[in-house]
Amino acid sequence: MTQWQTDRKRVGEAVRTLAAGLWLPALFLAGLLFSYLPAFHHPAPHHVRIAVAASPAATARLQHQLDAAAPGGFTLRPTADAAEARAAVLHHSAVAAYVPRGHHPLLYGAKADGAALETVVHQTFAAVAGRAGHTLAFRELLPTVPGDATGTSLLYVVLSCVVAAYFMVITMQRAVGFGRRAHVATSIGWGAVTAAVAYLAAAHVVQVIPPNPLDLLYLFLLTQAVSLTAYGLVPFFGGFFPGIAITLFVLLGVPSSGGAVPVQLVPGFFAFWHPILPIGNAADALRSIGYFGNSQLVRPTVVLCAWIAAGVTLILLGHLKHQRRLAREAADQTMTDYVPGPPAEDPTVLLPEPVALAPHQHHFGDEEAMLTGRVTDPSGQPLPGATVTVIDPRGRQLVRTRTDQNGEYAATGFSDVVAMVIATMQGRRAAVAQLLLDPAVPVNQDLVLGAPAS
Repeated sequence: MTQWQTDRKRVGEAVRTLAAGLWLPALFLAGLLFSYLPAFHHPAPHHVRIAVAASPAATARLQHQLDAAAPGGFTLRPTADAAEARAAVLHHSAVAAYVPRGHHPLLYGAKADGAALETVVHQTFAAVAGRAGHTLAFRELLPTVPGDATGTSLLYVVLSCVVAAYFMVITMQRAVGFGRRAHVATSIGWGAVTAAVAYLAAAHVVQVIPPNPLDLLYLFLLTQAVSLTAYGLVPFFGGFFPGIAITLFVLLGVPSSGGAVPVQLVPGFFAFWHPILPIGNAADALRSIGYFGNSQLVRPTVVLCAWIAAGVTLILLGHLKHQRRLAREAADQTMTDYVPGPPAEDPTVLLPEPVALAPHQHHFGDEEAMLTGRVTDPSGQPLPGATVTVIDPRGRQLVRTRTDQNGEYAATGFSDVVAMVIATMQGRRAAVAQLLLDPAVPVNQDLVLGAPAS
């Protein structure tokens, strides 16, 4: 290989390494700029439901005035009297109630629906009343708890659960010896801990949500919707699953959640995702539990359970996909000793242990090879089927495998050990190498077996 070819290969490898390392930060950059900015930079009302204690004709006239001030911003519904209008707010079928009273109309608001939304409604109706020479009075029906002055704390409560569940899946991909049942068991256990910590911190320590133990259920459902779905994506999207999960649960989930900016004030694209994605449904559930007497929990419950069911389905399909892959590898394997087996299916926590791997068949979520190499004869020809044994200083066998059709072998799971790597094959002299196996430093060790005995 010429120097130019060598330099070109190095440049290509550097470009591939940078692309592999920077695509996820680039996704974050683009997502935050082109998702959060369009959603939050200019909040404007869209079909905000208002109960009006007036006749249909009077309500229609007020609707016309509002349409002139904010086209498509408000949808008015006439009610029989002020009590019915207030009840609509309390039962979350309207975000505000308007009661015409001569020169002093009255507006009932609900800060629990979002301080920004309440402010927009108040300002709009005050402007309409002012143009008619009237003075608008305002009364708060559903204030937020004192610790949540801006009405945005629900976002941070549910987002903490989403981020904790997502990063649990990411870090658990490195767990040697953990099978699917172990991953699912970890997801359930970690989800319960996350939900409990988030609830106790929000309701009793910082006091930004009304305390209600029912919140624990929906925070737990949220963690399972995120973690099981994210884990279920791994077999189908490999190393790209973090980008898909981040897009669904953070880049789209946060702007459409109604937490930072109420969903009635964000563009229609994000409002469309609100009833679909788990984070918005969890926020709606906590808002309903804390302020609206559990009046609208059906949709959040169904949607969160549907995400959990989708995650479980993906995990089962991924298991079938993995079994088919193993069967194909077994059929293609010409050696008799080692075929990489399925991950452990024991739900208990297993300590890492040395295991053999199939060379050059790494899949995302599988452990990276720590020890690789090639076994050849003195002329450099690969020796398929050679036995490679790794032993520790006490002579204990750590792992044993055979080389593949290219004479290559691979293993992982070692923990800071000086080991002997021994290659043997019937009729040839053995080859031995002493190595320091460090989890942080992958080692490549080629071995040359002696010529056949004459």
